[in-house]
Amino acid sequence: MAERLKDMFFKDESVKAFATTMKKHYAQFDEQKFYDLVFDDTFKDLELMQMSRHATECLAKVLPKSYKKAVKILVKAAPHVTGMEGFCLPTFVELYGLDDWEASLPAIATITKYASCEFAIRPFIRQNPDRAMAYLLDLAGDDDEKVRRFASEGCRPRLPWAMALPDFKKDPSPILPILEKLKDDDAEFVQKSVANNLNDISKDHPALVLDICDRWKGSSKNADWIIKRACRTMLKSGNKRAMLLFGFGDPKSLHIEDLRLSKKTAKIGDKVEFSFGLNVRAKKKSKVRLEYVVHFAKAGGKTGKKVFQLIEKTYDPGKHELKRNHSFADMSTRKHYPGKHRISIIVNGVEKADAELTLKAK
Repeated sequence: MAERLKDMFFKDESVKAFATTMKKHYAQFDEQKFYDLVFDDTFKDLELMQMSRHATECLAKVLPKSYKKAVKILVKAAPHVTGMEGFCLPTFVELYGLDDWEASLPAIATITKYASCEFAIRPFIRQNPDRAMAYLLDLAGDDDEKVRRFASEGCRPRLPWAMALPDFKKDPSPILPILEKLKDDDAEFVQKSVANNLNDISKDHPALVLDICDRWKGSSKNADWIIKRACRTMLKSGNKRAMLLFGFGDPKSLHIEDLRLSKKTAKIGDKVEFSFGLNVRAKKKSKVRLEYVVHFAKAGGKTGKKVFQLIEKTYDPGKHELKRNHSFADMSTRKHYPGKHRISIIVNGVEKADAELTLKAK
C-alpha cells in the first residue's frame, strides 16, 4: 500500500533537524522540550495540516514571548530550514502576527522565498483587504520569482486547503491589477499561479476571465500560455466561447464511431484499452480537443467522475483511429471500488460516445 502523505512528514529525524537549526539562530531554544511537545499523545492521530499547526503551536512555546523578537528569529532561520517543518514559519505569522502588520508583512516577504506564505497572508487579506492587496501588488514587482508567485497565489479566491476569501469570489476586481502586472512574467512558476488564479475566478465569473483572455491573447508567448491554462475548467465543461477563443472546431461536425473496450469485465489493478474512430465530417481541417471521462463507482453506492485529456490536434477531414490505456490501479489520491464503471469520449466539450464495464475486486 502506498505510504500516506501524512506519514511522510514530521518524522523523528526531521523534527530533530528543525530543532537543531532553530538552536543555531536562538541560543535559548530548548530542543528537547520542543521535541517532547511535538510528539505528544495526540500527534500520531493528527492529519497533515493539523500536524503543521500543532508543531507551530509547540514552536511558540519555546520562542520568546515577544512576537517581534520571535519573528526576527524565524526570518533569520528561514534560509536554513528544510522539509515540511519549514511551513511552521509562515504558520507562526498566520497564527500570531495579525496584530502586528509592521513586523509581519516584511517577515512574510522574506519567509516566502523559503516556505511559501500563501496561507499566511489570507487572514491579513480578510482583516484589511485594501492594505494587504496593495502590499501584494508591490511584491508582484519583486526580483525574486518566488515572491512574485506568492503575490498571485496568496490571493487566489479558491486556493485549496486555505482560508476562504468569499469577498473575492463575489468581486475579484482587487486581484486583477496583480495578474495584469504578472501576465508577461518569464518564470513558469509565476505563470502557473497566474493561470490558476484566473481559473479560480472563472468558476464564478467566466465572462470576466474570457474578456481578460481575449485582451491578453497574442500580447506575448507567456500570456498565451497563461490564458490556455487559465481556461482549462471552461474547456473541460465545453464553454463555447472558450472553445472559439482557441480555435476548436464545431463539435457538430465531429463524430465518434466504434468505441470499444478491450474487456467488459476487469479487476481492480487492471489496465483497460479503449479504441475509437474520430470522424471529421467538415470540409476543412478541424482543431480537436479530445478527452475521456471515467465515471467511477464509489463506496456506498455513490458515483464520481474524472476527466482525462487525450490529445489536442488539428485533423484533416475523414476518419482517424485512436486508442488509449486506462489503469484501474489504486493510487494515493484515488481508490477504486467494484461496480459498474463507464468511459465516455468528449469532443470539443461535448460527450459523443460511452461504453460500460464492470470492475471487480482483485
